[in-house]
Amino acid sequence: MQDKTRKRHIAKAITWRIVGTVDTILLSWIISGNPLTGLKIGIAEVITKMVLYYFHERMWFKANVPDSRRRHLLKTVTWRVLGTVDTMLLAWMISGDSFVGLQIGFAEVVTKMVLYYLHERTWYKINFGLDKRRGAER
Repeated sequence: MQDKTRKRHIAKAITWRIVGTVDTILLSWIISGNPLTGLKIGIAEVITKMVLYYFHERMWFKANVPDSRRRHLLKTVTWRVLGTVDTMLLAWMISGDSFVGLQIGFAEVVTKMVLYYLHERTWYKINFGLDKRRGAER
């Protein structure tokens, strides 16, 4: 059973990174007006997000915050702040314009929340990696 759920989690992580990267590339392209800038920011972000996510997970693994909704909320907020700051800094460095970095970062907060919700809803309907079918509420 654990192998199945691991495969599910890996698949979810990969599909989310694809969705998140495409979102960043498109936003960066639209805001900067340059498709190459969008591509550079998106590719750089894949690398930085993996490293940051690892350290974020390690920090929360060691954190003395009991498992609860509060912990999950705090973890979600700290990740979104870290992810947004990362995107803003990358966009600023790659575009050479701090205002472009701010615009991309703030736009991404909204788009990432909507896309993440849709990603989670989609995966909720998919039974890949689950031993039994989920309940009727979909």
